[in-house]
Amino acid sequence: MKTYSDAAKSGLRLKNRAGLKQLLKDVMEGEGHLNFHAVLVYDVSRWGRFQDMDEAAHYEYLCRSSGVPIHYCAELFTNDNSISALMLKALKRTMAGEYSRELSVKVRSGLFRLANLGYKLGGSAVYGLRRQLLDVQGNPKQILAYGERKSLANEHVILIPGPLEKIAIVRRIYREFADEHRTANWIASHLNKEGVPFLRGAQWKGNSMRTLLQDPRYIGTQVWGRTTAYLSGPVKRLPLQQWAIRENAFQPIISQELFLRAQQRFANFRLSDEQMLDRLRQLHRSHGKLTGKIIYRSPLCPGLSTYHTRFGGLLGVYSRLGYDSPELRARVTTRQSLLLLRRTIIKTFVDTFPNDIEKVPKTRRLRSLLRLRKTGLLISVAMGRCCVSKARISGSFSNQSNSRIIPGRNSWRETE
Repeated sequence: MKTYSDAAKSGLRLKNRAGLKQLLKDVMEGEGHLNFHAVLVYDVSRWGRFQDMDEAAHYEYLCRSSGVPIHYCAELFTNDNSISALMLKALKRTMAGEYSRELSVKVRSGLFRLANLGYKLGGSAVYGLRRQLLDVQGNPKQILAYGERKSLANEHVILIPGPLEKIAIVRRIYREFADEHRTANWIASHLNKEGVPFLRGAQWKGNSMRTLLQDPRYIGTQVWGRTTAYLSGPVKRLPLQQWAIRENAFQPIISQELFLRAQQRFANFRLSDEQMLDRLRQLHRSHGKLTGKIIYRSPLCPGLSTYHTRFGGLLGVYSRLGYDSPELRARVTTRQSLLLLRRTIIKTFVDTFPNDIEKVPKTRRLRSLLRLRKTGLLISVAMGRCCVSKARISGSFSNQSNSRIIPGRNSWRETE
């Protein structure tokens, strides 16, 4: 004898049913002492509450085709493949699937009601918040640590502000992202360098940072039911009208204005190219000009790095807007001008000597290079600015033996 059980497992999918899968494996292999004479099943629904009733019939058939009969202990009919038995089994398999559908609707309805009341529905607390257990009368009972849970069904859990140092970190993250225009990856990297741990000592990551920056619980708002995986199906996003939203459910730890500024930055990331250009046109009409500083400080526009990724820098933006004039080019930083000139020189070499020189695309570590096709020699193209020193020497340096070159802040200068 051997007992197979799937305690506390959903009967909607076979993949989570280790006991049932092992039963089918042992019965079909039939090796040694596991050569069973029969399988006893409590009732028809124990195969599973599959939405396709033929799935449960398939597993029963696998056992019978291996020469092992199935006996139901709690059913009133005999499993003898008679017409009445086949009809009853088909009906009960359908009823088992329907039970799951009805239960799913009831459970979601109950959770929706509790979420609208402002209670937390399972899971651990986010960074900077803690879980507060309430007793039956709704009075604070204790702070729940990680892994602890309520013991009574009629008790509830809410969120409260966490330690002051963690609250300060959350506020710092929102300020750096919304007001200083730092990226999520940049903020995560600097927190890791400073030795500030994430939840349970883990390191900060860009994805966890973006999730934190869009969590409405930091302004005291409970939002539940944005997605659903109905009957263990694929995850689907629900429309806003079906969400459970309760404002002022928890004590906020950041202001609503700061939270909205952070969401505006995320909305800017999802703009199309034409929408980004339209916002630049608005800036140009209001300021009379466009510079990197104006774009950086404007809440209408995403960061400069986004423009660089989409259009290749400010020069590409000016060209798309039709503002490619000498005056506008003069406002572009020297570095961007050098990058554009470097790109032009590389293209000129490749176009002039197509059989001798090829371009090596840039990587995360190196800029684009040139390579000799015959020998494979890599050639780096470096650009340097030509500045006039106090001695009015332009483009070259003196050959005096006592001359030396030292770098200044914005240019190179020659000294005796």
